[in-house]
Amino acid sequence: MHFTSQHRLDGGIVEREFNHHGIPGILWIPASSSAPVPLILLGHPGGLPGMYPRLLGRARRSAADGFASATIELPGGGGRPQELAIEAARSDLVHALKAGEPVSEDIIDRLILPLVEQAVPEWQLTMDALLSLPEIDGPVGYSGGVLALGVRLAVVEPRITAAGLFTGSFVPTSTLEEARRVTVPVHVLLQWDDEGNDRQQALELLDALGSAQKTLQANMGGHTGVPSFAADDAARFFARHLT
Repeated sequence: MHFTSQHRLDGGIVEREFNHHGIPGILWIPASSSAPVPLILLGHPGGLPGMYPRLLGRARRSAADGFASATIELPGGGGRPQELAIEAARSDLVHALKAGEPVSEDIIDRLILPLVEQAVPEWQLTMDALLSLPEIDGPVGYSGGVLALGVRLAVVEPRITAAGLFTGSFVPTSTLEEARRVTVPVHVLLQWDDEGNDRQQALELLDALGSAQKTLQANMGGHTGVPSFAADDAARFFARHLT
């Protein structure tokens, strides 16, 4: 893992940008920690520069709770090379939305499934490197979206012991079946009036999750209207399962 910069931020957190096998990312570590700390992977929908302010806020909360956190850019996002198949599906999605047409399962599959297939191995490769650092130890949690990506990681990656899943992204039908294989504790965040989310499908996903411990927090409001106390509840979830 090649670190390209390091900054000590206010609030007792060290931010380190990295590039690992062509995958750009950011690592945040509590500056005051004297022992290896657990790790939370911060998922997002892509475009790391634009997502940075919100990711930093989540990283600050994780550091305050004694956790390191890290994120990577998705395939085709930010400055990474475009993925032509994904871009074609995204163009079809935009066309359907502008025309007021339903988004077909074909578009969702072409948009989300290739992203998951590429991003999951990249996350695992990044975890290998991060967990080899002396400042970081297990366990590992996953927090955020893309929802189908979080579900896949929770299924295939035994180092992940808890998952906080953000709804608000399109979900392939195959992900509902895959969710039945999730066994780790899950905290699902749902914005009830999310303009980009199929609320019923999100509820069906919650029902499909095979976890013995699964919690739904549903709040009124749109995609960006998540109340501040929702972050407190998510933090308590990870405190229970990562310490």
